[in-house]
Amino acid sequence: MRILFTAAAALSFFLISLCTVSAQENQADVYKQRMTLYKKVEAVTNIPWYYIAGIDQYERNVRQSRRDIPKAEGITGIYFKTEEWAGILNPDPSDENPASIQFFNGIGMDGDGDGKASLKSDEDVLHSFANFLLSYGTDHENLKIGLWNYYKRDKAVGIIIGKAQIYKQFGRLDLDDHAFPVPLRSNYSYRNTWGDARGWGGRRIHEGTDIFADYGVPVRATSYGIVEMKGWNKYGGWRIGIRDINNNYHYFAHLSGFAKDLRVGQIVEPGMMIGGVGSSGYGPPGTSGKFPPHLHYGIYKDNGYTEWSYDPYPHLRLWERQDRIKARKK
Repeated sequence: MRILFTAAAALSFFLISLCTVSAQENQADVYKQRMTLYKKVEAVTNIPWYYIAGIDQYERNVRQSRRDIPKAEGITGIYFKTEEWAGILNPDPSDENPASIQFFNGIGMDGDGDGKASLKSDEDVLHSFANFLLSYGTDHENLKIGLWNYYKRDKAVGIIIGKAQIYKQFGRLDLDDHAFPVPLRSNYSYRNTWGDARGWGGRRIHEGTDIFADYGVPVRATSYGIVEMKGWNKYGGWRIGIRDINNNYHYFAHLSGFAKDLRVGQIVEPGMMIGGVGSSGYGPPGTSGKFPPHLHYGIYKDNGYTEWSYDPYPHLRLWERQDRIKARKK
């Protein structure tokens, strides 16, 4: 029985490994297809590909986190309402004729040269959004103006620009790796504390997971991202906020201090040191020692309208396991 069980377990592991490799290969192929489209749009419009990628990724993440708009069916994520695409006064909301769409001031256009302006064509959709931005210009400041006039939301513009800067720096789309926020070799402990009651600062829930470790243990970025916030908060003490490419905001609080030269707007990658474990907070700047040193780690999701906290514990467990596997392979 033990031999049979071991063989079954080995087969199961083998099949899981095959599925994982297949999924990774499929995702790599999708990234390649997207990059090809972004570069084609860049060649026609002179809008740098990384802005198009930032917009597309922002919209894809919004669609994944909302129930009031359909999920993306193609390899791109930009969403247009049918009346926005065809023109609000167009009697045919499913119109795919570029000429009549233009007559009714719709945003849709033919980007792939097939004579149709189709919402089902990734290339048509990307070219249509890029064509909208072209009316404002192709430089950084004018693209920001165009984005604001489209979204009417400062936060959306900031998130998209941040994504564009990340893509520009790394020059690729496959930025999915993560890292556990403290080194595995350090002495640390944590459990799922998200949603627990909190007394400090009034009645509220705990929007994160506490990772207890020695004072000064390095705190690391958990993802590719851009530093949105750095400074003091009377509850969080010295804290850092990092936005990743999936509209997630990673919050690190109660730090002992920051990594040298870390600044708002800096681009980080998984495992990069950003600060140290501490016990700061709950008082004037510099106050510490009211509780054992630990890292408060939280994740917040932006859906295009608002931002909310969700449980980071399952992600921490996953990233911890992934870091252990990487360490064994070295």
